This record gives sequence, structure tokens and C-alpha cells, in this order.
Amino acid sequence: MNEQTVLISGAGIAGPTLAYWLARAGYRPTVVERAKGLRSSGSPVDVRGPATHVAAEMGLTGKLREASTDVTALKFVDDAGRRTGRVAMSVLGSGDDVELSRTDLAAILYETAADRAEFVFHDSITELHQDDGGVDVTFERGAPRRFDLVIGADGLHSGVRRLAFGPEHAFVEHMGVYIATLPLAEPPADRTELVMYNSPGRAVAVHPSRGHAIAAFMFRGAEVPGFDYRNTALHKEMLAEAYAGTGWRVPELLAQVRDADDLYFDSVSRVRMDSWAAGRIVLAGDAASCVSLFGDGSTLAMAGAYTLAQELGRTPGDPAAAFRRYEAEHRKLVEPKQRNVSAAAAMLIPATRRGLVARNLGTRLMPLVSAARRLVPARAA
Repeated sequence: MNEQTVLISGAGIAGPTLAYWLARAGYRPTVVERAKGLRSSGSPVDVRGPATHVAAEMGLTGKLREASTDVTALKFVDDAGRRTGRVAMSVLGSGDDVELSRTDLAAILYETAADRAEFVFHDSITELHQDDGGVDVTFERGAPRRFDLVIGADGLHSGVRRLAFGPEHAFVEHMGVYIATLPLAEPPADRTELVMYNSPGRAVAVHPSRGHAIAAFMFRGAEVPGFDYRNTALHKEMLAEAYAGTGWRVPELLAQVRDADDLYFDSVSRVRMDSWAAGRIVLAGDAASCVSLFGDGSTLAMAGAYTLAQELGRTPGDPAAAFRRYEAEHRKLVEPKQRNVSAAAAMLIPATRRGLVARNLGTRLMPLVSAARRLVPARAA
């Protein structure tokens, strides 16, 4: 039986999925997570396509359906809140697709992997030194350890990617849009409708989630030099400036932004790399190939984790070959999504009033529905 040790950075979506399948393949996985516990985000995510197979093989289909949201339609409104378009979600996807909060998905995956892997919370990797036989890892809090393999599944702002491949700016591309999400104080007016308001270059959506409404702000903007995704004061200033003078519920929602201590804000970004592996270190999920706002982030994270674990199980004595097969296979899913980011942004956040009119007239177009289904994004998987 294979007894190789694997360190996985990140306990979001890809990390626990990897831990489960690597344990089944005979590896001994350890998952390290910077946060003190599972990160809370009610933002809805989708389990679609190849991820539904992964979930079924893990015996999770029933749990995912029990945690699913009740959203059946997307409604577009004008300044006064009048409906300008509506799309039934039933026109999209298959009956196997599930939308649920990222919190619930992460918890279900963690619970499934927890008895198969070691989980270490409130710690992070600070140094990686590899040789032909393994990787020596230094942690922020824990004692140094040695692992046979290290996998970075730590999201868009991956620490493993920075340590093993280079600075973030070499791989992360700003896509001309910023996103913020915020849990709202009041319950949704309708648990079955996702409501979206647009003005040129700006969008605001309210998703009912599972009875705890979430607001999402999406707006076009040039890259901010030295942008810090952790600078909440700057984020609030950017939102106030971007949405000044807009209608519908926006002034009320901005008031909640000003008082918020749990605002999520980041650049909509795309991660592009020539290779996801360097020796005994490899990347998965958003760390390798983020498609950010308009992609199937959670679906791709689960599918990629499954593929990586399966390939490592095939050739445990040759991780380099396993990494090559994983990357060749998973890029087939990732690259079409990355190519479509700009097109999806153009449909959800039209830059002009004419574009808004055309979009509203075409609300039954499938590409729009597909993008809108994920317009409240999860934090990086």
C-alpha cells in the first residue's frame, strides 16, 4: 500500500476533495488552512457537470440536494424596481446540477474527508525546500515537517504558488471588473428569485441564498496599482465612488457596506500558467487556473482534485508523470471557461445603456443564464 505523505494547502473546495481521494488511493494527506476554522461564505456556488460525478462517487448527492437553494428564476429590474426581464433557471443545465452555499459545500466536503486526513487550522506555509526525495516545509506556527508531495489548493492569492513559482503579478491577470459580496441584515423578500439591477458598467444583485440574503456588487474598473485585496477601507471607498448616483436599492445597500465588518472584495482575475507543477509541488483549483467570477469555480475545483488524485494513484512512484497527465486532462475543462470570461462580463455588466437594452431583450439566451447563475461568487476555492 502506498504510504506517501501529501501536504495540501487550503481547506476550501479543492483541498478536502483532494484529501478524500488521495486517502482512498493510499496516500496520507495533511490539510493546512490559514483560517481558524472553515471559512464562512453564504455565496452560492454550483456543483455541475463533472463535479456531480465526483460528488456521487463520494456518496454526497443526497447531502448536496438537502443543502441546495430554492432559486428558480433570475429577475432584472430598473431604477424603480420594475421588472425588465426574467429567466427561469430550469432552462439551464441538467437535473443533476445543484446550487448551494459555499459554506455548506465546504462543510460537507470537510466532514467527508475529516476521518481520512489530518486537518491543521490556523497555520500556513512560509517556506518550501524540495529535493529529489521530498519537500521540507516550514510553517508559520507549527514545527517544520517533511512531505513527499505538496499541493497548493489555496486559492487565487496562493501562498504555495508564490513560494514555488514566483510572485502573483506574473500569473494573475485583472479582467477589468471588481466584485464585492456582503451578507444582508434582512431575510429575502422571495426565496425563489435572484434579483439583478444594472446601470452602465455596474451591476448589483441580491441572492436569497437559504433565507439569508446576500448582495453582490460588480463594476468595471481599471487595475489599481498595488491593489490589496485585504484593504477594507479602500474597498469601501471604491464601492461608494463606483455606485454614486445609482438607483434601485443601491443607496440602502451601500449604507450596509459602510457599516460592514465582513465585506468581501477582490479583483475579477484570471490565473494563467505555463505549468502547474514544479518538481514535487503542484497546484490545484483557483491557485492553478482561476476563472474567477463567471466560471464554474467549485465545479472545476472538485473535478480537478479528482483527476489529480486519480493520476497520482495510477503512478505513485512517478509523480511528475501524474502531474503531466492531470494537467493535460484538466486544461480541457479550464481553458474554455477562461476564454469566456470577457464575453460573460460583457453580458452581465454591459458598459453602455444600449448594451443594457440589448441584454434585457435577450434574457433567454443561454450564455447569459449560465453566467448569471453564478453572479454571486464564492471565495477562491
